[in-house]
Amino acid sequence: MTNAELFDISGQTVLVTGGARGIGLMIAEGLLRAGATVLVSTRKADAAQEAQRELSQYGEVHAIAADISTEEGCRELAEQVKNHTDHLDGLVNNAGATWGATFDEFPPSAWDKVLGVNVKTPFVLAQLLRPLLEAGAGTAPSRIINIGSIDGLAVPNYENYSYSASKAAVHHMTRHMASTLAPSILVNAIAPGPFPTKMMKWAIDEHGDEMSRANPLGRLGRPEDAVGLVTFLLAPASSFITGTTIPLDGGLTSTMSVAMHDPTNSQN
Repeated sequence: MTNAELFDISGQTVLVTGGARGIGLMIAEGLLRAGATVLVSTRKADAAQEAQRELSQYGEVHAIAADISTEEGCRELAEQVKNHTDHLDGLVNNAGATWGATFDEFPPSAWDKVLGVNVKTPFVLAQLLRPLLEAGAGTAPSRIINIGSIDGLAVPNYENYSYSASKAAVHHMTRHMASTLAPSILVNAIAPGPFPTKMMKWAIDEHGDEMSRANPLGRLGRPEDAVGLVTFLLAPASSFITGTTIPLDGGLTSTMSVAMHDPTNSQN
C-alpha cells in the first residue's frame, strides 16, 4: 500500500451527526473534499436544507433532519440513512449539548438533557447502525469516531458539570465499545480543545486572546486540524488503533502544569 493509499478515504460513506454547524460542519466539508459521500444530521429542517445547499458544492451529501435527543429520533435517522445507503464506512458521533450554571444553581434537568444527548445518543446510534457498519466492513474495518472534549480530560475553567462528566463518559464508553465491536468496527474518540464554534463563541469573544496564549501552539483549533484527525481515523493508516481518545488541543492538556508553591519565595 502506498503512502497516498494509507490516507485515502475516497469512496467511503460516512454519517456525521450534528453536521450542520461547528466542528461537525468542518468535518463534513473536509470529508467531501477528500472524496467521501457524506450524510449529515441536524435537528431542524431548515438547518438541514442550508447544510445541503452549502455542502453540495464539495461532493455528494445528504442532509437529514432528525431530533436524535430522543430514541424515536435516533430510529428515524437510522431509517433515513438506510434509505440512502446499504452500508456505512464510518459514523462520526459529533452532535452534543452543553449547559452552564453555578454549582448551587445547576439544575437536575441539565443532567438529563446533556447526558442523554452526549452519552446515550451515540450509544443508541451505534446499536441501530451496527448492521450498516458491519456491512461496510469488507476488506477493512468500519469506524466509529466519538467526539469527546478536553473538558472530559481535565477540570474545565467553566461550571459545566454535566457536560464535562458526559465527555469523560464518552471517552470511557469508547473503550468499552471498542472491546465489543472489534475487529470489524474500530471505535476511537477525539477530545477537541477550543475551536471557533457557536458553542464556544461567548468564551472566545471574552477570553480568545487569553486562550490562545495559554495554548503551547499559541492558537485555537482550525478546521483542517479536525478534518486531518478524522480523516486519519477513517483511513487505512489507523487500522491498528481502537479504543483510544486523542486530544486535539495543541498540547493544552498534555503539557499543562500544576501550580506549586515556590519554596524559594517562602516566608519563614
